[in-house]
Amino acid sequence: MSDTDFKGFSVPETISEEWREYISNLPSPALFQTPEPDDLEGWRKFHDRGEEDMIKANLGLLEEMDVQWKESEINQIPVLTLLPKDYKESTSIIIYLHGGGYTMLSAKSRSATAALMAESTGLKVIAVDYTTAPFAKWDKIHDEVLQVIKGLLSEGYSMNDIVLFGDSAGGGLAASVTLHLRDIGMGLPAALVLWSPWADITETGDTYHTLKYSEPQFLYDVTLSNCRDAYASPQDWKNPYVSPVHGDFDKGFPPTLIQGGTKEILLSGFIRLYQAIDQSGHEVKLDLYEGMVHVFQSKLPDSPESKVAIDKSGDFIDTHLGQ
Repeated sequence: MSDTDFKGFSVPETISEEWREYISNLPSPALFQTPEPDDLEGWRKFHDRGEEDMIKANLGLLEEMDVQWKESEINQIPVLTLLPKDYKESTSIIIYLHGGGYTMLSAKSRSATAALMAESTGLKVIAVDYTTAPFAKWDKIHDEVLQVIKGLLSEGYSMNDIVLFGDSAGGGLAASVTLHLRDIGMGLPAALVLWSPWADITETGDTYHTLKYSEPQFLYDVTLSNCRDAYASPQDWKNPYVSPVHGDFDKGFPPTLIQGGTKEILLSGFIRLYQAIDQSGHEVKLDLYEGMVHVFQSKLPDSPESKVAIDKSGDFIDTHLGQ
């Protein structure tokens, strides 16, 4: 199969057969229209659309993986706890922050992603079911995540025991919460793993133009701009707690793995975040994959590209938790 223009994006020969088929069968990203930022009823319906089916599918995958799960609360914040097959009690733990443009999905409808990391590391994963925008703005969402971390610390965990893991908006949230933790004196987690992080919610960076029609799953103007506006007011868009690429990393930051694909409109954000952390003298790895789409790891986890990326993520966590 040669490079083919398909609904505005290419399907390159340089990726696996699984991914060529996946990309070729995607609908036009122009169809993924989000509600206006202040349309609460529209967002409620948009969030709920397909959520039940996604939860059913994700929990089915957990059963296939033999990953145990339970719902509970930590400091009154709902969470999902996942334990991999043959789990051995450990002082180390992973906190997962799900993606979805800050406006969509949930801990249960993204539970298979958390399970992939549990399986890769053998560790317990806590998936935070934070309130999505516009029903909560960025500051309330931050507070919910901070409450979960405070609750884990009260249970006897230390910051050195904790890894933050997030995908897409959850990756941006993991990085920004880490800056917040540092600034309020709570310390730093042992490491971060960020899959396709939304590191800058403004439409800033070269790939917002060069890859505008290359990401086959969404368009910024059609999908992301309303998510951005639902999550934060314009005066907050460049706040490091909203767009972590604008953070002051000289004050400290944990070892960080950033993964993404070369089709992603958000690619400039990955690069800018990598450069900001690296130039401040902290350990950071930018791990890019040819022809891959946004958060490719969880979409086809058995594909060659995804297997490599998931294994690297698990190895990175093991290294920095001393497993």
